[in-house]
Amino acid sequence: MNNETFAQFRKRSVQRTESVLGALLPSAHILPARLHDAMRYSTLGGGKRIRPLLVYATGACLGVPLEHLDRPAVALEMIHAYSLVHDDLPAMDNDDLRRGQPTCHRAYDEATAILVGDALQAQAFQVLAELGWGVPAEWQVQMLATLAQASGSRGMVGGQAIDLAAVGHELALPALEQMHLHKTGMLIRCAVQLALCAAGIGEKESKGAALLLRYADRVGLAFQVQDDILDEIGDLQQTGKAQQGADRSRNKPSFVTLLGLVEAQNYARRLLDEALEALQSWQTEADHLRALARLIVERNK
Repeated sequence: MNNETFAQFRKRSVQRTESVLGALLPSAHILPARLHDAMRYSTLGGGKRIRPLLVYATGACLGVPLEHLDRPAVALEMIHAYSLVHDDLPAMDNDDLRRGQPTCHRAYDEATAILVGDALQAQAFQVLAELGWGVPAEWQVQMLATLAQASGSRGMVGGQAIDLAAVGHELALPALEQMHLHKTGMLIRCAVQLALCAAGIGEKESKGAALLLRYADRVGLAFQVQDDILDEIGDLQQTGKAQQGADRSRNKPSFVTLLGLVEAQNYARRLLDEALEALQSWQTEADHLRALARLIVERNK
């Protein structure tokens, strides 16, 4: 591993993600222009890019060429962007702001926002399925299957369904963890899985793969715990949201409402410790993964 700092790695990876997304999303000048414009509005120029960062950081740990990570990274971010567009809709969370800007259905309209989500999901799979970007076809098939499972009814969408059904109900900690291991955690786990695919490593073939997935699961939960903390006490200018305590006002279960603020903060730190423990077998090649885990727990937006 070179002497690149995490800050340099993060800046380079985010810039690379933006560039590849811009190239692979349909141009706003191509018909239907309004839909393509809305797709780009919802995907480009904002967001923490945690999932692409995790693809690139895992790839760096495994020695995968950057050009073999670009499409997995942006395909995953397209799925994430589609999920946010649909999550903001009136039938779901009914949010007016995303990253400090009007949500897609506010900037355009509800029908367009629904179609944006549909199109971004399809675009993600097209990005992975196209030939000629350097990885064997059988690895591409594995990536497609991995992304499909992580984003479907046994993954992110299933977690969203559980979340909607949980409104107005109290959940015990194991049930809340399971909900978020699906809703938030599956795409974070998928970032590591896609990098493993790009390295040609089967999940069941090595102890190292199992440890990286353990890291991903701990990081995924920590991400959601910190989200719940920021929903309660985060600075609105930093989070880009319209109000504090949105989950509480909607009577949605969260780690803060279940554990209290202080214990939720303690829980996030324990999850961070467990994530870092999973990386003990690696030396400097996993430093970006370590720094990314700390960023997730210490972030303010």
